[in-house]
Amino acid sequence: MMRRAHNLLLALLLVLAAAPLARAHEIQPAFLEFRETGPETYAVLWKVPSPANSSPGFQPVLPPGSKITSDVAREQSGGTYYERYTLTVPGGLTGKSLTVAGPTAVLADVLVRLVRPDGKVQFLRINPATPVATVEAAPGAWAAAATFFRLGIEHILMGVDHLLFVLGLLLIVRDRWMLLKTITAFTVAHSITLAVATLGYASAPLPPLNCAIALSILFLGPEIIRVHRGQTSLTIAKPWLVAFSFGLLHGFGFASGLANLGLGHGEIPLALLSFNVGVEAGQLFFVAIILLLERSFRILEMHWPRWVELLPAYTVGSLGAYWTIQRFWIMVAGVR
Repeated sequence: MMRRAHNLLLALLLVLAAAPLARAHEIQPAFLEFRETGPETYAVLWKVPSPANSSPGFQPVLPPGSKITSDVAREQSGGTYYERYTLTVPGGLTGKSLTVAGPTAVLADVLVRLVRPDGKVQFLRINPATPVATVEAAPGAWAAAATFFRLGIEHILMGVDHLLFVLGLLLIVRDRWMLLKTITAFTVAHSITLAVATLGYASAPLPPLNCAIALSILFLGPEIIRVHRGQTSLTIAKPWLVAFSFGLLHGFGFASGLANLGLGHGEIPLALLSFNVGVEAGQLFFVAIILLLERSFRILEMHWPRWVELLPAYTVGSLGAYWTIQRFWIMVAGVR
């Protein structure tokens, strides 16, 4: 299976490596909250991931006629930029459109949360695919679930480090039954820590966590070489055990997509379930693409030189090493 899998995995690895070679991407959407405190009056929170001593490259565009009726409290803390103020919107926000503007607005990803006086909550999404969001009077029951489901899919499919780890596991796994056990173990593990972190029972500092996730990818490189040489190890014999162990770390990484949004306790269960289902759907889609392409390349009976067959292992190991060094440097620089 190794040789025929290489036909496909080589192509996928080159695509992954060519996209964001310098850094693995984690979705960290901006957060815009409107909490209705009275007729046509809202307490606004604007929260954007932003490097220290820099302002975000985009700002919300308020509906026409809106007026800020308080001082704007600005704060930069922990790599996040905050703004808080009181806003008056003639006629209220219902039916109004929201968007963002600024030098990087075309790349903006914003989760909008509207909290009404009766406790009902509406979620909207502003991103390149939907640059303008309209506030509905009575949003559908599944609107919030769909928003977090899509966020989960994007989080896994744009998280190159997570995908590369899954890809590394597929290079080690030898048969379909072991593949099922391995993917299930990874799913169960990251679902556990995703839930624990999102519910606030445990947390992991992001800089060391990112280093550990990069190390998990680096760890797989030598194991893939051992498989190619016909050797064995605990990882090769029981890849599901390694998938479960490192899956616990990756779950904390997935949680970073939800933990900093400031969701209310009543909203967390639905958001957590929908987001996790989205992550699993994205992961299964990725695995399905790999298996389908692997079968296609096998039918075509394509063959590669020996040095090319070793390329996936060295690509996984090299990217893992690069991200480990990069993230360790960022962590050390942040402590100073």
